[in-house]
Amino acid sequence: MIWKRFFGDTAKQEEEGEERRPEEASASPQKRGFLQALRAGLSKTRQQFLGRLETVLRGKTSVTEELLEELEEILITSDIGVHSVERILTDLRRDIKEARLREPEQIMSCLQASITRILEQGGDTALHLGSTPPAVILVVGVNGVGKTTSIAKLAHRFTQEGKKVLLAAGDTFRAAAIEQLEVWAARVGVEMIKHQPGADPSAVIYDAIQAARSRRYDLVIADTAGRLHTKGNLMEELKKMKRVVSRE
Repeated sequence: MIWKRFFGDTAKQEEEGEERRPEEASASPQKRGFLQALRAGLSKTRQQFLGRLETVLRGKTSVTEELLEELEEILITSDIGVHSVERILTDLRRDIKEARLREPEQIMSCLQASITRILEQGGDTALHLGSTPPAVILVVGVNGVGKTTSIAKLAHRFTQEGKKVLLAAGDTFRAAAIEQLEVWAARVGVEMIKHQPGADPSAVIYDAIQAARSRRYDLVIADTAGRLHTKGNLMEELKKMKRVVSRE
């Protein structure tokens, strides 16, 4: 299969269990559990992405502008930033012009080379916090986009940088959301402030900020319930949370 040539037989490796990576072998059990959970989550995303690419390329006999447009749609809907997608497509078009890319099956290797170049160039990946702690990150978005797991990733990153992180369970609409964030807090090794399901999310965030200030935390990361911008009452609730954060 095409995707196996791109990333190797990941499905087989995941079924049989890969040899533990060096960073996992030397990590504490708590950190090792987080890394394993993170890799498991990313493997599903990787397989979905590669599966869509394979479907688009199947049966194609030439590299056309229409095919590149389909690739662009896949890249953007896979949460790759627009700027990065533009760079990737520019690279692919250059490869076509310079005759390095002629057959659809060559797209995978060209795509891999382009993404590798972007990652190797790096850049400023620092998340700059305010000068007066605690800084507050309010995580918002529609349902199902991965807010809670993103919070866990942020918390892990900042704790690795030596920051004291406190989570706020601001999604009080679903009891399961509070429980899910609590599980991630335990995995990452950070504390969490929560109220009962149905409580005012602004009150949860207020209490978290006060607790962070009294305990000398560097950062509060607040979860929020998923919402669409067309839901007026939920957007007003979000504005209230922002006012609480700004005031505190």
